[in-house]
Amino acid sequence: MVWDVSKREAVCGSPASPRSAGNANVVMCSSCRDEVFVTAGNFTIRVWELDTATKTIHPSECYAGQLRGITVCVQMTDDDGDFHLGTTSGDVLKVNTSSKVVTACGPQKKKLSMGVTALLLPKTGGLIVGTGEGTVALCTGSDCQVKKRMRVEGAVTSLTCRGRDDQFFLGTNKGQMHRSAYATFKEELVAVCHTEAVNDIVFPEGHSDLFVTCSTNDIRVWYTPERLERLRITVPNVTRHAVEVTRDGMVIVSAWNDGKIRAFVPATGEPMYEINNAHNLGVTAIAATSDCKQIISGGGDGQVRIWNIGEKTQKLREVLKEHRGAVSCIKTNKNDKEGVTASLDGTCVIWDLERYVRKQMILDNTLFKCVCYHRGEYQIITSGTDRKIVYWEVLDGSAIREVQGSLSSSINGMDITSDGASFVTGGDDHLVKLWDYKEGTVTHVGVGHSGNVTRLKICPANKYMVSVSADGAVLIWKQPSSG
Repeated sequence: MVWDVSKREAVCGSPASPRSAGNANVVMCSSCRDEVFVTAGNFTIRVWELDTATKTIHPSECYAGQLRGITVCVQMTDDDGDFHLGTTSGDVLKVNTSSKVVTACGPQKKKLSMGVTALLLPKTGGLIVGTGEGTVALCTGSDCQVKKRMRVEGAVTSLTCRGRDDQFFLGTNKGQMHRSAYATFKEELVAVCHTEAVNDIVFPEGHSDLFVTCSTNDIRVWYTPERLERLRITVPNVTRHAVEVTRDGMVIVSAWNDGKIRAFVPATGEPMYEINNAHNLGVTAIAATSDCKQIISGGGDGQVRIWNIGEKTQKLREVLKEHRGAVSCIKTNKNDKEGVTASLDGTCVIWDLERYVRKQMILDNTLFKCVCYHRGEYQIITSGTDRKIVYWEVLDGSAIREVQGSLSSSINGMDITSDGASFVTGGDDHLVKLWDYKEGTVTHVGVGHSGNVTRLKICPANKYMVSVSADGAVLIWKQPSSG
């Protein structure tokens, strides 16, 4: 069974980009007549006419004189009589389709900063122009005089009108979508998204209305009912690998590639503390104990470290050395007496967290990407690059079941419902799969991601699940009913 698209909600998708092809940066725009279209690129503007009788296409060069430049966007009028071009130099050119000659150019006094990146011709008149600096301007007249303007974050990558033509939408390369009415010309934020790969996601304990994601360039807190971002935490020039929220919901703990563990206040995003040099090769995984007094970190060096966290001090409690590769996932049981770590060295280690010794080591011919405890905590399930999902006994580390998780791609993320009846997986095949735990069979398949799924999480209420991917998308899936 494939999930209905209507049951998938996109909090965000990958950021929009200008339509281009190849090194020539060719931009195409079809006219109302199927036999005419325009292409423009590096110092070239052409009108193509299709001869249906001979099935040939005839190009005609447009004369622009000294105004020729690198064209980024093209927009044609409804009657096909003219078309407008936006260039990297900040010019807007108007070209007659029949004569192939530039008939107007503007703005004359002040060029549009950082180039024209998007164009829209509304039926209400004028020309709406988006620029590389984030300015959206309403231009009128043959000289494209700016009458109204507004400013958004990031370069404008696309403009489109609403069906009733009383509003228009715009997208930016900062992963934002805005809406504006033609009359007011004031921007209203509609949706935001990550602009880089999303590496992890977590729900606070007992709260399904909020979840936290971390991407390459920021950490964000999302409000699920409105599917909007509530908080953004940014630290420049470093990458976030994993994120965790303590059980009391008071701290966001995160793992970073510069070897630091950073903690933030969830309500404001203010820094709480930093643990410097937590791991030599970066912190790659993190977990918090249920008493909120300890955090467990895994590093690129394969070490697992346990930290005592106080109100003002953070001290290293223990170092566990069994893995020889980067730690990819850490999970603890409900009473914090036991934990399991997965590593890219092909091992999973079950730890005694009271005596800080290894209880069992699981070996397999794979790079382990994810591990989960079953509700009863007598079994764990693992997966990774070998595309298999394996059930293991916690007591002796023996494999008790193996199922094929994917036909051709690595499985990167996994989570189990609170009742232990089903679990969800996602990986490089871009699919989200819901499994029956006892039967080991797929019950539903979700199709929606265009990039590799990196992590998944089922909300505490088991009503829906959230998946994140390498293209920056965050998708919310409705949990199918058991009936």
